Amino acid sequence: MRKSFFKVLFCVVLAVSPTIEAAAGTALVIDGDTIEVDGQNYRLHGIDAPEAGQKCSRANGGTWKCGDTATEALVSLLSGKDVQCDDRGQDAFNRTIAVCSANGIEINREMVLKGYAWAFRKFSEDYVPEEDKARSEGLGIWQASTQTAEAFRAERWAVAEQVSPKGCPIKGNISRNGRIYHTPWSPWYKRTKINLNKGERWFCSEAEALQAGWRAPYWGN
Repeated sequence: MRKSFFKVLFCVVLAVSPTIEAAAGTALVIDGDTIEVDGQNYRLHGIDAPEAGQKCSRANGGTWKCGDTATEALVSLLSGKDVQCDDRGQDAFNRTIAVCSANGIEINREMVLKGYAWAFRKFSEDYVPEEDKARSEGLGIWQASTQTAEAFRAERWAVAEQVSPKGCPIKGNISRNGRIYHTPWSPWYKRTKINLNKGERWFCSEAEALQAGWRAPYWGN
């Protein structure tokens, strides 16, 4: 599947104070539930999309690239549209939790409703009705029994942790695209090599990588 570097015109509404005006910027799609604008990461509230390297089960057997498809769906929802996000505080990775709309359509809700993401029930039940509808119609991730994104991450982390220095499995790579970290569930993880002599390093958590100045890879870059 051919991948490219996506940019989306993005309008951010900061809800922390009524005196703060909306700011416009260029948004970068990271994965099916995370975007970046002006250096700030936004994690879509209440949903959990398949990871970029994840495959899901098909109704008639076999698998499909649900992670790629979910990310492409998010790109499609944002591309060429006016986007607004609220501010629901920070998560452990210093990302702003947000509900975002594109031309008046709530993208968090659409991702779950179309079967491109799970309702992230451990944090919110806001999109449980949408998930129930997508499941009843057998859409996307609901066409067959498949592993959740949360379980996929945990499984990949447990395996990589066993063979990583000091049990810290996140790879901090330096390339022409900058300082980029790769988690064990990243599709680029296995082919990423760490050269300590170049200043590359291992991280024990995403929060640690972000604090040190590394970023997650953008979709297709």
